[in-house]
Amino acid sequence: MKTLYLDIFSGISGDMFLGALVDLGLDPHELDAELEKLGLTGYHLHVDRAERGKIAGTEFLVHLEGDCCSGDHAAEASAQGHSHAQAEGHTHTTTAPHDHAHDHAHDHAHDHAHDHAHDHAHDHDHAHDHDHDHDHDHDHSHGRNYAQIRELIRASTLSPWVKEKAQAVFHRVAVAEGKIHGKPPGQVHFHEVGAVDSIVDIVGACIALDMMGRPRVLAGKVVDGVGFVKCAHGRFPLPAPATLEILSARGVRVEQTDEPNELITPTGAAILAEFAESFGPMPGLLVTKIGYGLGGRENQTRPNVLRAVLGDLETVSVHDWERDEVALLETNLDDVSPEILGDFLDRALAAGALDVFHTPIHMKKNRPGVLLSVLCGAGDADRFSELILRETSAFGVRRSLWERRKLRREIRVAKTSVGEVEVKLGWLDGRLVQVAPEYESCRKVAELSKLPLREVYDLARRVFQ
Repeated sequence: MKTLYLDIFSGISGDMFLGALVDLGLDPHELDAELEKLGLTGYHLHVDRAERGKIAGTEFLVHLEGDCCSGDHAAEASAQGHSHAQAEGHTHTTTAPHDHAHDHAHDHAHDHAHDHAHDHAHDHDHAHDHDHDHDHDHDHSHGRNYAQIRELIRASTLSPWVKEKAQAVFHRVAVAEGKIHGKPPGQVHFHEVGAVDSIVDIVGACIALDMMGRPRVLAGKVVDGVGFVKCAHGRFPLPAPATLEILSARGVRVEQTDEPNELITPTGAAILAEFAESFGPMPGLLVTKIGYGLGGRENQTRPNVLRAVLGDLETVSVHDWERDEVALLETNLDDVSPEILGDFLDRALAAGALDVFHTPIHMKKNRPGVLLSVLCGAGDADRFSELILRETSAFGVRRSLWERRKLRREIRVAKTSVGEVEVKLGWLDGRLVQVAPEYESCRKVAELSKLPLREVYDLARRVFQ
């Protein structure tokens, strides 16, 4: 099975992740062309070969329109609380703001090794040497909020898988920031999620994995540095508040080392939390390629490098299905009204639960009851446990983790004689094994055509059979 192992001995950030994948062979021009589907402007990519701690790799930067590349400018921007002006990556594929990456994008002979200071606030992504007293201060009244970014992604022409994963990564950051600020995610205006460079890094990471064939992702143990960061929440010790919230929500163990700098940024943490199946030593990989993504500064105790190892992992399965881990939350209820139960199902699904259902059961004292079940991502278990305890009559929630095997899926449009219908297709080992027309799409066509819903379903299925 094609597997990507992230050796995060020196941490991870959005720009380091993309740099590592470009170093593995990902074409930055193709990545840039896909990013254009977002309709986002005011930036260009810059990819260069450089060195950190005498390790050669790829530096990936997102330059915002009007920024200059000098360290003095970056330091000044940081002091003013606008450190996102130097983004998390770097492509000497320079593009007009934004158009596409210029030509020496992936020219590894073009050995620029620019020493840019990108002293990012909150996503300063290993920016530059700065007593790690990073200026995380932002003006929270600026930038996009989570709801606006979600709509930007939904309205794009990106693939359904990229849309789903990009929203999921942003959701992790939004939940963390909302918890820190004491507000629901949708009400928090925070600069780091609204910044153009963060959008490019997160959506770019999802596009990159899609372009690589969606490999299984594994990671080493999570290690951050020591010291303090100065952010909008005050002066806090590392790990930064949002980083720790994101990783703890996923249940990831975090260790610290003696490096006096921030090693893991919120964007890097969210990418890990969404994609990495497990955290530990490298498994028995048959290595095919190794890439190095570079951070923007020289660390004191280790090279500022993310090593990405691409290889094949032998498994007992010979199938090409997708794998992930989900949480099953359950509680027995014998005193909840149907109205409250129905409202909870709507709320849980709207909040991003994978599925919600209830089953009739027989409880103590001969009482009829229901078994309420919520299926969600492993990292979202605490959030949905809280929702159950707040919104129902439950006094406790049982939790278990389950491995899933899923068909590779895609959404296509079936052009029928009565209209276009969205259809979900499921693939296994290169063969189409499931054809599932989408209900809402079928319902609309059925209403317009005055046909029974069943006939619209049949027409849509026949297109792919």
